[in-house]
Amino acid sequence: MTAATTLELLDAPPPDPLLPGIGLWPWCFAAALPVIALIVWLLLKRRKPVAVDPRKIREQARNEAGAALDAVKTTDPRDAAVRSSLILRRYLSLAASDPALFETHEEFIARHDALARLNENARAAAGEGFYRLAALKYAPAIPQADAAAILADSRRLLDTLHHGFAA
Repeated sequence: MTAATTLELLDAPPPDPLLPGIGLWPWCFAAALPVIALIVWLLLKRRKPVAVDPRKIREQARNEAGAALDAVKTTDPRDAAVRSSLILRRYLSLAASDPALFETHEEFIARHDALARLNENARAAAGEGFYRLAALKYAPAIPQADAAAILADSRRLLDTLHHGFAA
């Protein structure tokens, strides 16, 4: 047999040689970050907001509404009234920034500041036109009306609303 060996506890070797080296790149990134933020801030500050022409928005909304009214091909008066009302309300939401698209007929009528950007004649025509459309939409029986006439009335109301914006 061999000589008896003694058990001696040795210190653990240091882990430093096993760790990867970090180098200088994190410090360079940390130094460049404020410079990049400053450049981005200066670029955003120099950029001017685009001026929005409300007449262009109204004209585009009118063209879209006119095309949508022309595209309605129905003989059902209730369907014509529902579609016309939706098209006209969408026009008002775009052209006048009015929440009419998201309101019921009762909410629209009850709101005292409805269509504040329109002149008095256009507001009266809108109230009357939407009242007729609501009567057709919510009638208990299918109304005896001509769908083409409903669409033509809606086209006239669209023109009245479009020309009714206060200068």
